[in-house]
Amino acid sequence: MWIKGGTIIDPANGIEQAGDIHIREGLIADVCLNGSRETDEEVIDASGLWVIPGLIDMHVHLREPGFEYKEDIASGSRAAAAGGITTVVCMPNTDPVNDNPSVTRYIVEKARHQALIRVLPAGAITRGLQGTELSEMGLMKAAGIVAVTDDGKSVTDAGVMRRGMEYAATFDLPVISHCQDKSLGVSGVMNEGGLSSRLGLAGIPSLTEDIVISRDTLLARYTGLPIHITHVSTASGLEIIRQAKEAGVRVSCDATPHHLLLTEDRVRGYDTNAKMYPPLRREEDRLALIEGIRSGAVDCIATDHAPHARDEKDLDFDLAPFGVIGLQTLLPAIYRLHRGHDIDFGRILACVTVNPARILGIEGGSLSPGVRADVTLFDPSSSWVFTRESVLSKSANSPFIGTEMQGRVIRTIVEGRSVYRI
Repeated sequence: MWIKGGTIIDPANGIEQAGDIHIREGLIADVCLNGSRETDEEVIDASGLWVIPGLIDMHVHLREPGFEYKEDIASGSRAAAAGGITTVVCMPNTDPVNDNPSVTRYIVEKARHQALIRVLPAGAITRGLQGTELSEMGLMKAAGIVAVTDDGKSVTDAGVMRRGMEYAATFDLPVISHCQDKSLGVSGVMNEGGLSSRLGLAGIPSLTEDIVISRDTLLARYTGLPIHITHVSTASGLEIIRQAKEAGVRVSCDATPHHLLLTEDRVRGYDTNAKMYPPLRREEDRLALIEGIRSGAVDCIATDHAPHARDEKDLDFDLAPFGVIGLQTLLPAIYRLHRGHDIDFGRILACVTVNPARILGIEGGSLSPGVRADVTLFDPSSSWVFTRESVLSKSANSPFIGTEMQGRVIRTIVEGRSVYRI
């Protein structure tokens, strides 16, 4: 097929201009910036649209196996496709935990038969996410994992974390760190501060996150090995990462759309769809993360898509689980950052395309000839309301329900095949 008449935005190759793209046998065959020939192949008219690499979301909970009532691979992939996402990395805190090759193979095979997009599993660092005994990383790598993480929990023992980093490095597996010292906020449900006191809710201090970020960047400095810090939410934590980067430490990080767009004020109405981990922080933290996108201190944007059933989220704020969904709203969210904070769209787009591909060591994230033809067509002029009825996930726990979105995915192409279109 040909995609003609759109504006091609490809941060990996520094392209931001009108052009045509030729797709053949599931690969990008050519990118023509000076017009293209007549053809009898299928032509997609992209006039008025932005043609961008398919998005890569490196932090997603698909809940399968074990929690299919919240989400499964099929439903999660539908929501991702509608969001212009062509690759997701699914976290291992399933039931059973993805800490061995049999669970990895189950996820890979299920995705092969049911997913509309590419689903890449992450394996656990430790058995059962218990933080004591290392998992079977080599066998899981052979079965299909692309990273290791104990996401949902921190590896509390620094010695275990060091050994995990060293063991993962022998298999070229990136390590993704969930930074949480639970002893500092064991009963917390929102950001600690004046607002949490006024609302009568137990707080989670920024130190909970910062102290583990400090530890893991020090481990990366000492070992010389890379570490990726996920869902950074504090200005102080980001400053630790920035200084480590300047010192040559191999550290990268991501932030979520909800931490980039929302603050703790969203909790005032006790809406459990504003309850997530890390919690929504102060306006100063949000602005620091946005400046981190602008400066490059923040490498990636990832949704931390965490579906929960309606009856679970309908509990009192103290009792409801942490987590929100985010696949369908990722692209409008980053477009809002572009418009609202005057950040070059190509820089933001790199955070969901070429940067996660580089950190994970996977193909994708660009429109270079010869790579997978994963392409998203986006209409920046279209506005729409994200309603509960428009949710394609099995769960609808989004803080953006009822929000008017600017910019809409028109078509999503995975390996040359259209998997979503309006």
